[in-house]
Amino acid sequence: MKSETGFDPALYDRFPTTGKRPEGELEALEAQWCKPRGWGWFTAINNNIVGVYYVGAAMLFFVLAGSLAVLMRTQLAMPMSGFLPQETYNQFFTVHGTMMMFLFAVPAVEALGVLLLPQMLGARDLPFPRLSAYAFWAYLIGGLAFFASLFFGLAPSGGWFMYPPLSSLQFSPGINADFWLLGIGFIEISAIAGAIEIIVGVLRNRAPGMTLDKMPIFAWAMLIFACMIIIAFPSIILSTTLLEVERAFGWPFFDPLKGGDPLLWQHLFWFFGHPEVYIIFLPAAGAMSTIIPAVAKTPLVGYRLVVLAMLATGFISFGVWAHHMFTTGMPTISTSFFSAASMAVSIPAGVQVFAWIATAASGRMRFNTPGLFILGALTIFTMGGLTGVMVAMVPFDWQAHDSYFIVAHLHYVLIGGMVFPMFAAIYYWLPMSSSRPLSERLGKWVFWLMFAGMHLTFLPMHLTGLMGMPRRVYTYLPDRGWDLPNMISTVGSFVFGLAVLIWIIDMARNFRPFGPRDAGNVYGGPGLEWLPTGLYSVRSVPIVTSRYPLWDQPNLARDVEAGRYFLPNSATGERETIVTSTLNAEPQYLQRIPKPSGWPLWGAVFTAGLFLLLTVKAYVPSMISGVLALYCIIQWCWFLDRPHAQKTADIGAGIRIPTYVTGPSSHGWWAAVITLVVGGMVAALMGFSYIFLWSRSPDMWAPPPELASMAVVLAGYAAAALLAWASCRTLRLDRRRSGLFATLLMVAAAALITAALVTDIRAWLDTGLRPEVNAQGATVYVLLAWQGFFAAIVGVMGLYIVLRGMAGHMQADRPTTGDIIALFIVYSAAQGAFATVLTRLFPGG
Repeated sequence: MKSETGFDPALYDRFPTTGKRPEGELEALEAQWCKPRGWGWFTAINNNIVGVYYVGAAMLFFVLAGSLAVLMRTQLAMPMSGFLPQETYNQFFTVHGTMMMFLFAVPAVEALGVLLLPQMLGARDLPFPRLSAYAFWAYLIGGLAFFASLFFGLAPSGGWFMYPPLSSLQFSPGINADFWLLGIGFIEISAIAGAIEIIVGVLRNRAPGMTLDKMPIFAWAMLIFACMIIIAFPSIILSTTLLEVERAFGWPFFDPLKGGDPLLWQHLFWFFGHPEVYIIFLPAAGAMSTIIPAVAKTPLVGYRLVVLAMLATGFISFGVWAHHMFTTGMPTISTSFFSAASMAVSIPAGVQVFAWIATAASGRMRFNTPGLFILGALTIFTMGGLTGVMVAMVPFDWQAHDSYFIVAHLHYVLIGGMVFPMFAAIYYWLPMSSSRPLSERLGKWVFWLMFAGMHLTFLPMHLTGLMGMPRRVYTYLPDRGWDLPNMISTVGSFVFGLAVLIWIIDMARNFRPFGPRDAGNVYGGPGLEWLPTGLYSVRSVPIVTSRYPLWDQPNLARDVEAGRYFLPNSATGERETIVTSTLNAEPQYLQRIPKPSGWPLWGAVFTAGLFLLLTVKAYVPSMISGVLALYCIIQWCWFLDRPHAQKTADIGAGIRIPTYVTGPSSHGWWAAVITLVVGGMVAALMGFSYIFLWSRSPDMWAPPPELASMAVVLAGYAAAALLAWASCRTLRLDRRRSGLFATLLMVAAAALITAALVTDIRAWLDTGLRPEVNAQGATVYVLLAWQGFFAAIVGVMGLYIVLRGMAGHMQADRPTTGDIIALFIVYSAAQGAFATVLTRLFPGG
């Protein structure tokens, strides 16, 4: 394959196959990546530690949510039971669903990615370890606060989907719903931060030689998973924000009396909610495609087809959201399209299922604990997929909608497609992080009890659903034929709970993380994650020549541990990893990894304070907490462009690469672009909301401002973008006052963004339109508010770059910070222009 960067792959041949590394080299490397002590465990940022924290927190929320499920099943064991009061049951139902979907399913697979990807890719760490730490602490604090709301009577009771008008202020007074709306929005920010880390890590931190067609299948799955998060999660952030604004300020997005529409919530929620099923499934499928070859002792059948199937699943999944809305009265052409897409998405899933079956059949399948969980997942997920095809057919969905049949289908898909693969992954990969593996004997008990309990719990629900039992009810009348199936389901839930209890006992007995040695490659896996590791991941970064390096390169583990590959030492005296090219994984530059820091933890604490204090209407303390969060983030960003005496570094065999790059080659530039995609998705979905509400009641729309005001606003945004670009070019001139002039241009660009926004706001105020009057005013002003949020960030960036200029950090040889801020300003200008034009395209009557 042709070189992307001019790097000569023949240089790989320089690495010695014999010989001993210099004395003290390994000790120096271990000193850089030393284990934290005492309170230092809270400041750890490298993936080996944060990943274990992350997986542990996800499994904690799984156990807590599962406990609520057992209590709910106890209430439903018999008709007219009084075990749980109605409001308590509704709160348990809401918290259970929310925790399983938002606090377990997505974070658990994201946590697996944080833990496993650096080792799988042969990297020392992911590119933004402090971002991973921030994402974890934000997730943990927000999740615990949300669960604790149960003990104070503040838990929401509107269901994990929170449909208005039930969740609107009229029918859900108090702050219970606010805890859900603000808490979930906060937690999803954590998920997006993790997704940015994963995308850049998979594309830019692979071991040399690991081209895209040699990448582990789990890494492919995590890459698609993270891209789907970037596209889908802005929808839930927008929908929760709109509903919270409606509750707090009376802006009528979902009130039909003022031109709003509750169906807008369903469109926004399910645009996130149904792709989320595949967001959960794809990493689990990637884990299955990784574990099956290990337990069957044969390569995965149809590697390329499986990758294409995952890509197709990710693409098609964004065209199926409205199959949750077949009973809302959508036009026939819409229901036909979404029905077809819902059936089509089963085809790539089927490709993966047949690849797993073929791999198991062609190899020597071993029925150890991971193997059993894989086969159980295959069985259960296939059953859930079959009922999924059934509910994709509109006439059947009309009959089964909102019945217990849907509950059964949902749990078969999620438990077979995520929970069982997650347990397989825990048993398979835990020896990588623990000095002792889990018990095989207890593991098989866990599997069989979980497998039996799952079917006992949810198989009867197909019958109760077809017999007419509606979902989301806390009790039911006797003599309807539902008594026996519900009792069986309750018994099954206790069996499932017993399996989880045995697993917890096994974990307590055997899980010993952060020891001097791990348990090793118990199941004979072929991936790089089974190389000898320390807190620095691999002793030396290997050259990858196949998809199954430990099977195809017998001496690889020995040579890596002997330091015969890249970075056998600390090339710059700091923590480092190699950044490689996207397609061919050729070394491009050496990235210096930051050391442990408390700023991500404190940033997460104060970010949580911002959202939680908003919930209880403590606006001043909330703003103070937000300012402190911003201060923490600025602190950890301050030295990102720090100079280094070494312009290049020897990474082994005399190969030298730069220690600093800028522009599109920089990992920071990639992260900025992905972040702006998130902002663009929110803006696009706001535009959809504006057009959707206009189409529902165009007669309520008032005329927009005069076109002359639009011309002034657009000119301001264009000038801001031009000045930002000019700032970057000026800095690169590398003259005596280049840094000063570049700073002034950037500040002027930031000021123009604000001036253009203020001009647009004044134009709308002059029309007399107010946000509380009708949906037009609400959507126009929320678009302006979103642009105002970006203008505020641009203002902070302007102050930040002034401070950096005063500190002498605006240098031509270190322009990355200026490039990223300019990129943000250009995007903000484009977003402002989009909102300005959009709100004038659909005038009222």
